[in-house]
Amino acid sequence: MATPASPLVPVAVLMLLLCGAPWTHGRRSDVRVITDENWRDLLEGEWMIEFFAPWCPACQNLQPEWESFAEWGEDLEINVAKVDVTEQPGLSGRFIITALPTVYHCKDGEFRRYQGPRTKKDFINFISEKEWKSIEPVSSWFGPGSILMSSMSALFQLSMWIRTCHNYFIEDLGLPVWGSYTVFALATLLSGLLLGLCMIFLADCLCPSRRHRPQPYPSKKLLPESSQPLRKVEEEHEADDEDVSEEEAERKEGTNKDFSQSAIRQRSVGPSLATDKS
Repeated sequence: MATPASPLVPVAVLMLLLCGAPWTHGRRSDVRVITDENWRDLLEGEWMIEFFAPWCPACQNLQPEWESFAEWGEDLEINVAKVDVTEQPGLSGRFIITALPTVYHCKDGEFRRYQGPRTKKDFINFISEKEWKSIEPVSSWFGPGSILMSSMSALFQLSMWIRTCHNYFIEDLGLPVWGSYTVFALATLLSGLLLGLCMIFLADCLCPSRRHRPQPYPSKKLLPESSQPLRKVEEEHEADDEDVSEEEAERKEGTNKDFSQSAIRQRSVGPSLATDKS
């Protein structure tokens, strides 16, 4: 007759498996997943971040090395993380990811792009020997927390949203490709018109034009001041006329003097001629 199995045997086996897991798998540190919501965690402490895409063959080859390197994260006092650019397009624009896979090192908010060999040993040496100090950090203008990169992230998110809408129009609603483009063209025109009207309204509120300003009623005190230029012009004309009249008078006096002198000479010449004849 068989004896019933003790219920403590499965429990003991499960405990052995749980206790033996750390020894069988060695030291381990899970790879953290970074998204648009928690990316600011990278600004504190030391990090190694991988940007990858599931369809990228080079990224697939790097995954085992990256997982093995993450197991040493606790000993190296470093956080190992990864970012899926297909799910987080905003981070792709924020870090200017132009090639896959891309690895960044971050230390207290300073980002450096890792461009060395991509093996577990090389990653460990890069951190343990502090080889990252020989790499120039990314400029603050192009840092992920700058206004410029925040704008770039917003543009990448907008492009992904437009792509999602395009796929929805074509696949779900059954619109042709040109129909989807027409919808986006009309939306662009309407948004441009609305934006232009808003800008004009704000400009009129902040800097109103002079035509709409109430003009003050002209008072009697302003009339003499407004007539001063005319008076000056009239005085100048009168002065010019006086100068011309004075010049004419001088010319007349000069001609009169010449005429009198010539007459006197003729008179003096006349008696002398008479004496000669006699």
